[in-house]
Amino acid sequence: MLVGPDIDEASMTATEPIISTFADLGLPLPLVEALENAGITSPFPIQALTIPDGLAGRDVCGKAKTGSGKTLAFGLPLLARVERAVPKCPRGLVLVPTRELALQVADVLEPLGRAVDRRVISVYGGAKMERQIADLREGVDIVIATPGRLIDLVDRTAVSLSDIEVLVLDEADRMVDMGFLPQVEWLLRHITSAHQTLLFSATLDGAIDHLVRSELRDPVRHEVASGTITVEEMTHRFLLVHEMDKVRVLAAIARHHPRTLAFVRSKRGADQLAVALKKEGIAAAAIHGDLHQRHRERALSDFSRGKLAVLVATDVAARGLDIDDIDIVVHYDPPQDPKDYLHRSGRTARAGESGIVVTLVLWNEELEVRRMQRRLALSVPIVQMFSNDPRLGDLTGWEPQAHEAVGAR
Repeated sequence: MLVGPDIDEASMTATEPIISTFADLGLPLPLVEALENAGITSPFPIQALTIPDGLAGRDVCGKAKTGSGKTLAFGLPLLARVERAVPKCPRGLVLVPTRELALQVADVLEPLGRAVDRRVISVYGGAKMERQIADLREGVDIVIATPGRLIDLVDRTAVSLSDIEVLVLDEADRMVDMGFLPQVEWLLRHITSAHQTLLFSATLDGAIDHLVRSELRDPVRHEVASGTITVEEMTHRFLLVHEMDKVRVLAAIARHHPRTLAFVRSKRGADQLAVALKKEGIAAAAIHGDLHQRHRERALSDFSRGKLAVLVATDVAARGLDIDDIDIVVHYDPPQDPKDYLHRSGRTARAGESGIVVTLVLWNEELEVRRMQRRLALSVPIVQMFSNDPRLGDLTGWEPQAHEAVGAR
């Protein structure tokens, strides 16, 4: 089910638009041809819903998860609408919560920008500011930025936001969750020109609803309801493991599921787990905020290209990551909140596809995990398992039975 536009900002059911090509959406021919050359011919539902309104200059509020195709949903109207910029005064701005997301959005939009003679760059912390300042001085039409680095550049008068025509707030909920709302509001106060705003978020309540009501003008709201991550879309396995065997259990899983995303609670834990997996013969790397940017980028690139079997991530580092074709998500350290379980697990349940989610449980974590299950309306037995168990090689080939559950009689 798709939720369509609504003037009174109330939910309203709409039928899915019958759109077969990007040309049907009204995009300029150079963009359509560039998409076709990249093998992209049919729009995703969120793109079919939002692009026509974006092209028409309407403010758009899109409820969409990572992996739903929202980068093109906002990127194509942005590229089609912005004029050429003068030095230091970009016409388009995309605010994102993380460096990784800034790079991923830039990877999508830069080649499309060349098709319409628009220059796109990304600016984020951890990269050399001098290079970014030089790029802005040369003239950039669209900037993709993390809030902190953009504030630094505005303070240094390296960039002005006075000419912004189209503003995009991507993954707005994550920016709020990560504490960036004050920085976002500071930047919004420095956009003095009349402009179009496109906001995309996985949730539209609380602070996001306030942001929408205060910053968007008569927004058209769209939601791809089928893209909402639910526990029903995932295959869940809860494994009681022994602490001395825990790494070997993960290694056994990774040998049969070569694109494994493992979540841990701490930066130190991420580094330690990556080292331990390498000792078990598993190609692994950690990603967290203390790593140098080039190491983070290399780990993401190696994982995306299949050179790494396991990417070990902290929750904060993983926010905004847009990684396709993840075989399995492993909660190496169980999440402490049901919302975190869904956010983590959703990395493998993308664009309506089911995913495999495994939670490794130590004896002293069992009670909290059961409480989390109840809050998620899950009833999945916690099954004791050792690293030599053949079921680790085919996690969907068996169903946990009640009589196997820890504590069953």
